[in-house]
Amino acid sequence: MGAQDGPTLISSVRRAFRLLEAVSAHENGAPAKQLARETALPLATAYHLLRTLVYDGYVRKLDDGGFILGDKLQTLPTTGRGQALLSRVRPTLAALRDEFATPAYLTFYEDGEIRVAEIVDGPRAPRVDLWVGCEDAGHATALGKVVLRELDDESRQDYLSRHPLADLTPRTITSLPELLRRLDSSPLAPAVTDLEEYALGTVCVAVPVYSGDTLGSLGVSLPADRLSRLEEVLARLIPTATRVTRSLSLTT
Repeated sequence: MGAQDGPTLISSVRRAFRLLEAVSAHENGAPAKQLARETALPLATAYHLLRTLVYDGYVRKLDDGGFILGDKLQTLPTTGRGQALLSRVRPTLAALRDEFATPAYLTFYEDGEIRVAEIVDGPRAPRVDLWVGCEDAGHATALGKVVLRELDDESRQDYLSRHPLADLTPRTITSLPELLRRLDSSPLAPAVTDLEEYALGTVCVAVPVYSGDTLGSLGVSLPADRLSRLEEVLARLIPTATRVTRSLSLTT
């Protein structure tokens, strides 16, 4: 009696679920060592369970060694569903990264904020140091300016009323009338550029994407000395954004 009256618990299953919970907390992925620490599991055990979960499709291993939720969890709500949707477009973003040796970024406008949903980078395509989050730098990044350009007037005014036009570099646009003028008269529309406005030495180009009714942006960043390739990158970016929108908007 006593202990035998309680439920029969399978420890390996419980450890696997702990790992899944830890993986789901990291939208951009987390390495095995970090997941092992967060779940208080021996590293060897975490590796073994992660390999099993990857094999069965519940977890996916990224090129950089991080782990995210896999396709088999796309019917789960909230974070799991979001991860499953992003898993559809990561190969497309990776192809963009590899073609131009540039990191690819995906953002969405949710709850009145511009948030980074995914960054696909690599050793040959390092990401920009996001020293100021996109939430507060919409005016200074191509990713943010695309969203602001596509928003209706009320939503745009709401965002700008809550986010001062901080001076991030000498090239940052800090005049609201000038920012609005440039948003509404972008020569590359629907694309928008950031010419060292967020970080000196870095330029960025972005175009709008949608996940259902949710507005977002897809962009890449380049060293400023590769600005001459901007038109070439843009020609590839626009059809890529169309594929991303189609993939994210498919019903499940």
